[in-house]
Amino acid sequence: MKIKDGFAKRNIAGEDIVVPVGKMTKKFNGMITLKKSGSFFWDCFSNDITIDDAVKMVTDEYEVDESTARKDVEDFIKILRDNDLLDE
Repeated sequence: MKIKDGFAKRNIAGEDIVVPVGKMTKKFNGMITLKKSGSFFWDCFSNDITIDDAVKMVTDEYEVDESTARKDVEDFIKILRDNDLLDE
């Protein structure tokens, strides 16, 4: 799964912000502010990866056990799905 095309992540004044670009501006009106972990997850799902791939990336990057990483990844995916931001 992968985040839909049409979004740009930028660091503005020390904060990671995601905004729609191009045709996506007609479908998504607003911007997304990401915390550090959300920014990491966004980067992970900017590529076509599986949940297991993302969990592995999280456990490699952070000192967290696999079950916590999986829950965090699944929570982030739910947010993406709820906002129709995923290509699946």
